[in-house]
Amino acid sequence: MSKHQGLGKRVIALFTERRRWVRQIVVAGLAGATAWLVGDVLVNKGGVVAAIVCTLSIRISLHKSLREGFGQIVGTAIGASVALTAVTLFNFGFISVGITIIMCAVISRALHLGEVASVNVPVTALIVIGPGLSESTALNRLGSTLIGAAIAILFSYFSHSKTPVGRSIEQITTVSRKAAKLLAMMSEGVASGYTQKEAGNWLAKARLLIEEIPAIRAQSVEARGHARWFPTARKDEAEEIYIQGIALEHTVVQIRTIARTLFDSSVSGGIADSTQKAIAVALSAASYAISSKFESDGPSADDSNQSATTDAREASSALAESLIGDAKDADQEQIVRGLSMVANIDRIADSLDQNSPALRDVITPDEPVKDKVLGISLAAQLSKIGKRISGQVRKTFKR
Repeated sequence: MSKHQGLGKRVIALFTERRRWVRQIVVAGLAGATAWLVGDVLVNKGGVVAAIVCTLSIRISLHKSLREGFGQIVGTAIGASVALTAVTLFNFGFISVGITIIMCAVISRALHLGEVASVNVPVTALIVIGPGLSESTALNRLGSTLIGAAIAILFSYFSHSKTPVGRSIEQITTVSRKAAKLLAMMSEGVASGYTQKEAGNWLAKARLLIEEIPAIRAQSVEARGHARWFPTARKDEAEEIYIQGIALEHTVVQIRTIARTLFDSSVSGGIADSTQKAIAVALSAASYAISSKFESDGPSADDSNQSATTDAREASSALAESLIGDAKDADQEQIVRGLSMVANIDRIADSLDQNSPALRDVITPDEPVKDKVLGISLAAQLSKIGKRISGQVRKTFKR
């Protein structure tokens, strides 16, 4: 009996420990089922197509599903037109299917559709020209596609218990804790005399931290984009979270550099005893500064963070003085590595205070073009086409 109870607890734990994932798949399942029901009621035999499109469109957030839904609408308009033309000319078969896929790819490229919409165009076209195609069937499938996309957008609102800003804060807090913990580990290791194996472990952890940065950037971009159109969202809050994400990215990059410096030092014979304590203190101060910045709340949070970053700068200044004092007797390469850590800690402090021009004065692209529904905005495309047409008209009249 106890074995069965233990197995039952483990099975239950598989779901309770993954509540976010469970919520998302439940929402996706309900959305697909609802799309099937609504599609069947509003469109003759439209449930299957609506459920397929809903499954393709629903994503883990309202912002992303809106983009996916728009991609489905664009894909429906383009793909259906191409598909119906191909079937009219060649009847349903391998020729019409091949032509449809090729033409959809060409048109998607010409209109600068993003990667998502470029995939949706041929998928939607193939759904439309499925077996048993007729004029009424095509219209039914077009209607089902729009229903599926609309229901995906509606249900995606419930995929998360938190707003995009809330998810950004959660990601930033999680990664900042890992960063502070890693610096604390390095501080303790340096103080006790670390080995090359330990330094290699720190460097590996720092590399893993870097890999989490794209997810933070994508989420903060989503939060900023969501705030632009959602009425209850605060733009200033989203912008601040976006800057925090950039600050954390700069911080994590410096931590990886410090880990690499400590590893290189271990390969070259280790850190000099005279500077060992100063380095450990500086790393500990940087660790506390990160914790203070990203985990402190309340009216005194800014003062606490300012004090922590000041301590980090003072510790790095003390380290620089120690290194310069040993410059005559110590190995020059070790001195250079030590001074590079001083610069790294100062950059961490500047990033945490958000007073570095590198954070606010350097424009960071919103997101990769491949992640956008339209690689180039519709207004820009229409403007470009208008200029081409007006140019041709002028040439014609000049002749």
